[in-house]
Amino acid sequence: MNPVRKILFVCSRNQWRSPTAEQVWRRHPGIAARSGGTSANARHPVSIEDIRWADVIFVMEEKHKNRLQANFRQALQGKPLYVLDIPDQYRYMDAELVQILQQAVAGILQLDED
Repeated sequence: MNPVRKILFVCSRNQWRSPTAEQVWRRHPGIAARSGGTSANARHPVSIEDIRWADVIFVMEEKHKNRLQANFRQALQGKPLYVLDIPDQYRYMDAELVQILQQAVAGILQLDED
């Protein structure tokens, strides 16, 4: 039995991109997914508990990685952190965004897209 991998998805306001990623991947067997935002006014601002919980972290843009490193440098030590390079041009569950997230995350984690 494979252990569950805990994946945290991060964008700015936790409104469209990261919640879409959470929704897409939470149904995959062996994955537990959460999402958060780097902005103080995010729907769910990323917390130290989110960082500690995650086995792997995906951010949508380089600026999100920089913000996480500025705020959670110590907690990020040794955690894989990937920049997906997905611009803020999609709505929640946009078909193109879903496809990009499925392909990118599956490729990095070597998973079936399901």
